[in-house]
Amino acid sequence: MGCCSGRCTLAFICGMQLVSVLERQVVDFLGYQWAPLLTNFLHIIVVILGLFGTIQFRPRYVTGYAAWLVVWMTWNVFIICFYLEVGDLSRDSDLVLTFNLSMHRSWWMENGPGCRVTPVTPPPSWAPEDHRYISISGCLMDFQFIEVAHSSLQILLALMGFIYACYVVKLISEEEDSFDFIGGFDSYGYQGPQKTSHLQLQPMYMSK
Repeated sequence: MGCCSGRCTLAFICGMQLVSVLERQVVDFLGYQWAPLLTNFLHIIVVILGLFGTIQFRPRYVTGYAAWLVVWMTWNVFIICFYLEVGDLSRDSDLVLTFNLSMHRSWWMENGPGCRVTPVTPPPSWAPEDHRYISISGCLMDFQFIEVAHSSLQILLALMGFIYACYVVKLISEEEDSFDFIGGFDSYGYQGPQKTSHLQLQPMYMSK
């Protein structure tokens, strides 16, 4: 019962992770955030493998899933520090998230709740010709705090997934040990006492 309950909970957590990271993948794609796109893609693959291992009693898959969650939590902590500009990090850097391929920022910068985007005409002389210059106002929440909230949710789900993954691996290993112990009695070829037949053969005489 405990293994079933733990596996069901872990499968539910994996499902929540898939839903949340797919939403994040769409948002990062709209914002041309290439580094998060690649990391999210790896996360989706590993979560699917972890879900498969949970359903099919494959402890190696679940162990690999748990190990990846440590990397995933570290990445999201970095994202939080990046948007909050901890230390020397700057969210205006083009190299970290976009590999210096574009000048785009988070999709939430222009599409956050309550945000009003107003094109500025004429654009400043220093603005690139292939980019528009806009003014953003009225946002109920700044985009960096929305990104921090998304990463915080991922850390929470990853922490829960890590705990339950370790729990499920422990239960599966214990069940495998118990099966090996029970099956050990059959390896000696033990056979119970057999019934002996009481039928006696008597000679038959043929008359001429």
